[in-house]
Amino acid sequence: MTMRATVLDVEGLRMRYGSTDVLHDVTFQAHPGEVLCLLGPNGAGKTTTIEILEGFRARSAGRVEVLGTDPALARESWRARIGVVLQSWRDHGKWRVRELLHHLGRYYPAPWDADDLVAAVGLTEQAHHQVRTLSGGQRRRLDVAIGLVGRPELVFLDEPTAGLDPVARRGFHELIESLSDEGRTTALLTTHDLAEAEKLADRIVVLDRGRIVADGTAPELARRIAGTDHVAWTLGGTRFTEDTPDSTALAFDLFRRHGEAVTDLEIRRASLEDTYLSIVARAEGARS
Repeated sequence: MTMRATVLDVEGLRMRYGSTDVLHDVTFQAHPGEVLCLLGPNGAGKTTTIEILEGFRARSAGRVEVLGTDPALARESWRARIGVVLQSWRDHGKWRVRELLHHLGRYYPAPWDADDLVAAVGLTEQAHHQVRTLSGGQRRRLDVAIGLVGRPELVFLDEPTAGLDPVARRGFHELIESLSDEGRTTALLTTHDLAEAEKLADRIVVLDRGRIVADGTAPELARRIAGTDHVAWTLGGTRFTEDTPDSTALAFDLFRRHGEAVTDLEIRRASLEDTYLSIVARAEGARS
């Protein structure tokens, strides 16, 4: 059997500050072209995990390989293969947008063309504006462009769409999906926008108080954790509802027995938000 390549390989990761453990035996993988979303409440350990993977923080214990290299020992050639989209970028205010991206691209062996990248993040009209004149949403688009300028094999996206309007958010989603579909870029995403996570993520890892409490696709986690779909229908002028683990079978049975007398059928599958809240509540209950 062919072994699937890994971009991120984390096993038994631990982090301790003084006498306090903030990460406990964290283990997960990510594969080429995958969008992996790291979810968790504030203080769960997401930022610490990402900083270790980026090589900005030394771990206390465990094994970590990013693009086949231990980030703690990585050289500049490795760093050129990753991209980082920070929550904010406030330097180079006097630079013009295209000029800055062209300049930064010169540090990479195969960068994006500056004009193509400006267009991809929706800043064509601002290409020759100074960075300090951009609006908050436009600055956020520039943050994304800076993280992608080197055509990274792996990109870390920390709350990437915070401050973006709906049109810009959709454009960003389409950009990440296109990079993932091409299979050349793997993304590790953190976000508090669960709808965004559900749309973009191939797989979701939930971290709570330094421990992984769930790992899987959104549908897998919904079946495993939330468990049921909510079905509602009208029959003979009366409204009925039922929670069921198999909404397809219930709907088929309704139409088999009642045919066109069944009206206003609605099926609401468990959303990622439902699942996430169930996971966190279950983790809290296990500790109490």
